[in-house]
This record gives sequence, structure tokens and C-alpha cells, in this order.
Amino acid sequence: MMSAPLTQSCRLPSGGMIDRTSPLHFHFDGRAYTGHAGDTLASALLANGVKLVGRSFKYHRPRGILSAGEEEPNALVHLRSGARQEPNTRATTIELFDGLTATSQNRFPSLRFDLLSVNQLISPFLTAGFYYKTFMWPAAFWEKLYEPAIRRAAGLGALSGEADPDRYEKATAFCDVLVIGSGPAGLAAAVAAARTGARVILAEQDSRLGGRTLTERRDIDGQPAAQWAAMMEAELAACAEARIFRRTTVFGVYDGGTYGALERVADHLPVTPDHLPRQRLWRFMARRCILATGSIERPLVFDGNDRPGVMLAGSVRSYVNRFAVRPGQRAVIALNNDDAARTAADLAAAGLSVAALIDQRTETSQAVRDIAHRTGARLFAGAHIKKAHGGASGIRSVSIAGTDGGVATLRADLLAMSGGWTPALHLTTHLGGKPRWDDTASTFLPDTDRLPPGMSVVGAASGCFGLGAGIAEGMHAGLEAAESCGFSVPSAPALPTTDDLDADPAQPLGQIRSVKGKAFIDFQNDVTAKDVALAHQEGFVSVEHLKRYTTLGMATDQGKTANINGLALMAGITGAGIPATGTTGFRPPYTPVSIGALGGAHRGPHYRPRRLTPLHRWAEARGGVFTEVGQWMRAQYFPRPGESDWLATATREVNAVRNGVGFCDVSTLGKIDIQGADVAEFLDRVCVNRLSRIRSGRAGYLVMLREDGFVLDDGTAARLGEDHYLLSASTAHAGQVFQHLLYCHQCLWPELDVQIASVTEQWAQIAIAGPRSRDVLHRLIDPAFDLSREAFPRMSVAETMLTDGTPVRLFGLSFSGELAYELAVPARRAAEIADRLMEAGAEFGITPYGTEAMGIMRVEKAYPAGSELNGQVTLHDLNAGGLMADKECLGRAMALRPALTDPGRPRLIGLRPVDAGFQIDPGIRMRAGAHLLPRGAEASSAHDQGSITSAVYSPTLGHWIALALLCRGPERAGEIIRVYDPVRGEDYLAEIVSSAFVDPAGDRSNV
Repeated sequence: MMSAPLTQSCRLPSGGMIDRTSPLHFHFDGRAYTGHAGDTLASALLANGVKLVGRSFKYHRPRGILSAGEEEPNALVHLRSGARQEPNTRATTIELFDGLTATSQNRFPSLRFDLLSVNQLISPFLTAGFYYKTFMWPAAFWEKLYEPAIRRAAGLGALSGEADPDRYEKATAFCDVLVIGSGPAGLAAAVAAARTGARVILAEQDSRLGGRTLTERRDIDGQPAAQWAAMMEAELAACAEARIFRRTTVFGVYDGGTYGALERVADHLPVTPDHLPRQRLWRFMARRCILATGSIERPLVFDGNDRPGVMLAGSVRSYVNRFAVRPGQRAVIALNNDDAARTAADLAAAGLSVAALIDQRTETSQAVRDIAHRTGARLFAGAHIKKAHGGASGIRSVSIAGTDGGVATLRADLLAMSGGWTPALHLTTHLGGKPRWDDTASTFLPDTDRLPPGMSVVGAASGCFGLGAGIAEGMHAGLEAAESCGFSVPSAPALPTTDDLDADPAQPLGQIRSVKGKAFIDFQNDVTAKDVALAHQEGFVSVEHLKRYTTLGMATDQGKTANINGLALMAGITGAGIPATGTTGFRPPYTPVSIGALGGAHRGPHYRPRRLTPLHRWAEARGGVFTEVGQWMRAQYFPRPGESDWLATATREVNAVRNGVGFCDVSTLGKIDIQGADVAEFLDRVCVNRLSRIRSGRAGYLVMLREDGFVLDDGTAARLGEDHYLLSASTAHAGQVFQHLLYCHQCLWPELDVQIASVTEQWAQIAIAGPRSRDVLHRLIDPAFDLSREAFPRMSVAETMLTDGTPVRLFGLSFSGELAYELAVPARRAAEIADRLMEAGAEFGITPYGTEAMGIMRVEKAYPAGSELNGQVTLHDLNAGGLMADKECLGRAMALRPALTDPGRPRLIGLRPVDAGFQIDPGIRMRAGAHLLPRGAEASSAHDQGSITSAVYSPTLGHWIALALLCRGPERAGEIIRVYDPVRGEDYLAEIVSSAFVDPAGDRSNV
């Protein structure tokens, strides 16, 4: 039973940007609380006096809220319940909604009484790399004991295990100028560009525009900064070519001006409405980009800096000014820069007591002295925090070490710390750039010479921390970006006036030193200053080695508050300096992106949509039984009354084709139209065969190799004109072949004049096979078209028409071994023409047949298909090495490697079952997947020489037959081998025969 909602004991009586007329009820760890519209979960918890929100990953130390944004490393919670349960969600970015349910994680049995907090007592044994050293012996324990235990302890949350009930979408938007971030600089850039008429997209991860203007008591043009931001937002919204994306995080930069972004469409709602996706993954295509992502405040390094009640100074201002929250009663401010002193002024203005300002700099600026005087706070110059004392309920006091070596202890329940600000430059490095160290700013700045193409950086993200200077930089960047896109711009835009202060730089980071006690660098992964020192001691001084040995920066926050302090500490220990120590690279995504958003609508049946051929409904109406082949649903067979099973039906269909005529829907074959002046040269480079020798009106067999020399696919190439080919690819590999051709053109030989298009959906294709197939076509094709073998021989192609004038393409191709044709017709006419085929062939007993009969006939003729073309075979394996023309082609050099032409490799052969007397045994059923062993050999992997790839019952021969890949197969014709199938419990003998079982000379297809 839930308790009554607690009152907001730490809510300020006035101020903030919350809607006090809209109370919201929520639960955290089973207790009921209230907040207001405009709160985040973090601000609402603080407003209710909740400081303890989680336990640390390794030591299970009590943790509170550190920040107010996406950099938060501590306040990770389970959000919602049931199927919508979402672990590791930052409380600082969760918008409060009525009915929200959140629970803390990484604790047992409760947050306040966590049994695993005993890890703090054994922390000397849990230092960096402890598992590398601890779980070495005995080796047998690793899989049985150590690894399972480590896996159970790993991770900070768990999924529900139920199917996600929400929907996700993907979308693309184009613009001239993309502005990332809506702080003062970003707003100025977006408005300046939009005024020129450029297409502008402004992406902001928060629900409100304005950035730090929402959290600071600053003035712009004589009005509160937040009011100026609202005015700029209104102007931008009124621009016809501008789009504003709230709750949208740009998480990655990719080639060609592509930016990945996640829009949280309904995360702030209790339940996603039916008409909305929960999240939408955007692909922004921008000609220019302006990065205005601001900066992230750095923590200070001291003993107990992770205690509840220790917060970043800028975040304290956010909670006081934006959310009207009192994070504590009595505060101490620890800083090494002037900006943090604003926190003391804002706390005092809100009625809170500021006990002291601790300035680590040896020379305190006049601005800090003035604020200390106005707030009545004691000023400790050149001092530093020695330790924060407290427990799960928060800190109680702070020890301060002075320049004289003395230690003073002050009572405080809030410690606001600031080690300066680090530009949020992650997106500038996603295409290989590296940040550069700037001694003056004491931080890493974007390397302007290695920015992603078309990107410029403004405001705090570029190291320009002044309010007025950032606005000016944003306006100029917006105009410059618009002008580069061809828009006319004013010569001198009017700049607003601001209340900038002359701020002294932060203390150089090189002064960070090793600290006694539990002084944390990476809060989320429990990396301490001692861990960094240990990494140095053990030789892991390279920045990449430091990262992996200590896990510094490898948590879900990517070390946003940790990395630079860790680098500075290592630089101080080695004496090499930060520029020489370097920094690791940042990878997308900037913030975590759910798998659901990346998948979008591609889930369940939408993950792999079932495609239907133009003849699907026609076949369905005639009782066709369907199977999934590649992306398509294809008719397997067409059963008739009295037929016992699929094999009886397929046998009838094969006999109908062999003795009369049948037709099959082969529309699923990949049809790729290739045109251009260099098309013949292009195909000669891509294919093994010399397709340039094919004359117009003829077709040829083709084989494509992958770059590693293995067979990608086979098919046919019909030359429709001098510069026009139509390629046919197998159903299973059609998509891969199309992608392969595009890759070859766009990446390998872009200089060739070639255009490639898939026309699979535009044409329905019907195979008409059997000795009476020509008779049927005579009744369909224009009588003026000569179908005789002399005028239209096998492997011919022609564009003609039906008797009613319908344009068609006719191919003299056979996949059955019989006289056969393939008729390509406009897709919309497919069903009608199938009916006409049935009518025209009724006299000859025409029979529709499916993939089972087609598979039987292709095995009888030894035509390799998907089971043989499995990505692991070469032309040599298929006994088709002679197809390798004496010319260069993609994959040829690799295909001729000795290992791929080794005579001992498994090669294609035929098999037929025999009894103990080595006579054909019609009673033995052969199955694909069975292993091939020497006769009399033990059934073990040591004797395994190959396997059956395809097995069918041959109505023509009256027994089962198979295609197989067998070591030195063709050399062993006539040998009796053992066929062993442990899965089905089958064990019998088979004779190695030629792979062509029926009409090996091909006479039946050439009549």
C-alpha cells in the first residue's frame, strides 16, 4: 500500500519556470511524492528533500544527484514498470509526468540498506584491473565460477523481458543550416540564418529553448536572459523555412552532411498515444552545421566528492533558478574560476545561507571577493577541499585545507563545486578529428582544421564563454553559413547588450594531484584518483591504456564529467603535461540511443516484410501453398484432391513439365537494369565471364565473385542493346547483388558511365517449360514473331508483344532442363496473362508448378542454387573453373589463391543411394545436411569429408538423388561412401556419380 504523497519541503516559495498550478504525482522506490509541470524527476526529488538516489557500480556507495543535464553519472533509475520498464535512465533528463513510477537500481534489498555496500570494506582489493589479477587460478574455475559471478554482478539495470509495446519511427529532413543547441549562441545563429530565408533546423535536447539563459540570472538588452530567449524563439517559429525540434538530441555526425538525431516524441507522457511513436530517429541532411552545444562543468577531486549533497555549482544554479528548488540549507562553494561564484550570489538571493567560498587559486579575483562580501560568506583563498563528511543522508560538514597547512571544518549540507567548464565538442570528433589543448582556456577546444565538412562551432562549445561574445559569434556564424548556401545577408547585424563580467581563467588543470581517501574521477564506473595512480605505477600511461585498464570514461555517460580530470591527473603524475598525454576519441552516440529507435518500424513482421509477387493472389486462389524464400512468399506446390502429400504434388508437377508443359512464377528473381556507354566494360570488371562479347539480342550465363574470391551469385545477362543489359540474380541474393553493383560503381569505378536500377517490381516473370512450351507461346505471342529454333535459339532475348499488343520481353532460358522460355510482362497484367496461359495451354495439359518441382528439376540438371551458393564455395568447387576468363575481374586474384584451388577442397558431385550390394535403393530417403564419410570409417569429425547440399526425389529416375560437396569429389566417381545424419538418425551408403542426373548433354532444352 502506497504512502500519502510527501510535501515539497525543499521547494522555494516563488520563482522558477515550473507551473505551480499543475501538481503532478509520482512514485520513487514505492513512496509517493508530488512535483509540478516543468520539473524533471531530479528536481522533483530534490524539492521533496530526497538526496539519496542510487548506489555506485562497484563499491555500492550512496550517491546523490550531481548535475542537471545529460552528463549526470549518478542518478540512474528504472523508469516506468511492466513492459515499458526502462533501466539506466537519467533522472536529470526525465520530464516529470503525472503517474511516473521510478525505482533506484544496483541495490539489495533497499536503497538505504544495501547489503552489497560491504564492498566498501574490501575496496583495497577492488582497485583497477582487480579481476585481471584475482581470477587467474585455478583456470577451470573461470567458466564454472568466476565468469558467471562477474556477469551476474555486471550492469546497473535489467529489462522487463516483455515485448516493447511502443512504436518507433525513422524520418529524414533536409536543410541549408542545422543548428545544434539552443543556448544564446545557438538561438542567435538560427535566427540570423533564418532571416536570410535559408532553410533552418534548430535541434534542442531540452523541452525548452534557451540553454543556460533558463538557469542564470543574467540580462540581455536590459531584460532577463530567458525573456530574450523566448523572443528569439518566437521570431524563429514565425519564419516559414525554419523548423524547431525540441526534445531532440543530435547524437552523431556521419559522411555527406548527415547527422543522426533522436526525438523523444512521447517520453514525457505516461503512455504513448496510439497516433504517435514513442521516439523518432531523424536523419538530418544539412549543407552547413553550427554546433552550439555549450559546455560541461568539471567536478573537483577530493575525498568524498561523490557524497549525496555534493553537486556541480552550475547545476545548483539550475535547480534554484529554473526549478525553484533549495538543494540545501547551508552551502559551501568550492571553485577555481569566477563563474562558480555566481552560485553563491544566486543561493543568497533565494534565501539560502552560504557558509564559505573556497577558491583554489592562489590569487582570488575581485569578482569573487565582491560576491563573498555581498553574501557574507567566508573566503578561503588558495585553499582546497580536503574531505566531505557524511553518509547516505548527505554531507554534514566539509574539511578545508588552507595554504598554511591548517584544516578548518565547516558545517554544511550542500557543497557546490566547480573545476571550470569543458566545451561539449564530442560531435566535432566523430569523423576523425581530435580536440586541441588550449593553455589559456585550460581546456580542450575543437580543432578548427579538422572539423567535419561544413561545420562551425560557436559559443561555449568553441571556448567562447562570455555571454555577449557567444551571441555575436553565433550571429556571425549563422549569416556566414546562410551566405555560403547562396543567400544574401546584411553587412552588420545589430548585437544585443549583455552584462558580461571580466572573468579570470580557471586554475590550470595540471595542478590536479593525487588525493588520499576515496576521491572519484569517474563517478559512474567508480574510478578513483588512486586507480589512475595505480595505472601509472603498472605502466598503463597511454591514454588508451588508461581508459581500458581503469574503465575511465567507458560508462554510459562516456566520461563527460570524468575524462579531463583523469587525463589531468595522469599528466600531473607523469609530468608530461596534458597536450602530450592526449585524449581519447569520442564515438557516436553522444547520449544513449534505444535499440527500438535504431530499429524503427523494423520489428516483428515489419523487421522483414513479406513481399508478394504480382501472381500471389492468382496462385492463392488456385490452392497454392506458400513458403518464404528470401524476402518473398512463393508458391511451393499446387495440391489437387487425392494427393497424399507435397511430394505427390511435386512429382505430378515435374512429370507435367517433363512430358508436356508447365509454368512457374519466377518474378522474384532480381532484375537489374544497367545502361550506359561503359556498361560492357563495367560488367567485364564485375563478372567472371566476358559479357562484352554477348551480342545484342542474346543472353549469357554470368558469375560474380566477392572481393575475397568466393562466389557471390550466378545468373544471366541479357543484352537488350549496345549500351543496355538486363541482369537476372537469384531470389536469395538479389539484394546483395544490387548492393554489390552499386558499391563497384560508386566506390571502385566511379569514372565509368553506368546507371544501375532495380526493376524487379516493375516486371512479372513467368517461366514456361516443357516440350510443348513453344506451342503454348504460339497462341500468345504476336504471330509476326518467329519462335522457331533457328530464328529464336536458346539464350536469345527479344522485346516483342502479345497478340493484344501488350509489350513483353521473351527470353530463351531454361532452369528445368527442358525446352523453356521466360516471359516478362508488366506487373499489373500478370494475373490476366496467367489466365490466358491456362487457356492457351489447356489442350496440352498445362500445369502451374511451384518451387518444389522447380527445385527437383534443377537438382536433376545439377544447376547450383542457394544451397550450393552459400558464400563458402568457389568456381573451382563447382567444377566451373573454366568459366574464369583470361581477364581481370573483381575477386579473380583472390580466387586463384592456392588454398582456393587446392584439389583437396570439397567439390560438387552427385549422389544416389545404394544398398549393401551397391544397387540403387529407392527406399532410402536422402536429406540435405548429412555428413559424408569414407565407407567403413568411424562417424567422427576427423573423417568428415563433406556434406549433402541438396536432396530431392527424382520422378524421372524413380529414386532419391542429391548434390553434395565432397573432398576430391569428381576424382572419386563410382566410389561408395557412407552418408551419416546424426540429427535424424540415418546411416546408409551412396554412390558418387556425375552431378548431372538427367540429360547431361542438354539435348532436351535445344529442340
